[in-house]
Amino acid sequence: MSSTAQLRTLQTGHVGLNVTDLARSIAFYRAVFGLDVTAEGTDPDRRHAFLGRDGRLVVTLWQQSAGRFAPGNPGLHHLSFEVESLDEVRATERLLRELGAEFAYDGVVPHSEGSASGGIFFTDPDGIRLEVYTRTGVAGTAAAAPTATAPTCGFF
Repeated sequence: MSSTAQLRTLQTGHVGLNVTDLARSIAFYRAVFGLDVTAEGTDPDRRHAFLGRDGRLVVTLWQQSAGRFAPGNPGLHHLSFEVESLDEVRATERLLRELGAEFAYDGVVPHSEGSASGGIFFTDPDGIRLEVYTRTGVAGTAAAAPTATAPTCGFF
């Protein structure tokens, strides 16, 4: 029996992100995702924050990088958040536009041509690629998939 057969309840716990400006990133993730700061380290050499919701840790932010996220390097491709409805995706899009976020595509797009699922694809203040999507309700209400031959979330 392989050792992975024992991992019956495997799920993502939280995602840790390196950021350049902790205060700016805390403000962004709180505004966009409604996360609360559950812990914060203020030592100038080890600044960090834990952000969660409903008693669950979701994202940890670590102020230990410079520059912008480099999508061409190995590591995180993008971080995706699922919501229950297309209305929630569109409300998030409106908020992000008010915040001046950069979008990969204009508005809600399907995950693939004809897909019922889809969402918005954008970056945080450090250029980290993010997605907010819903599983249903997108077909027929959004633009065409950006690329007919590949998943939208894989190549933005």
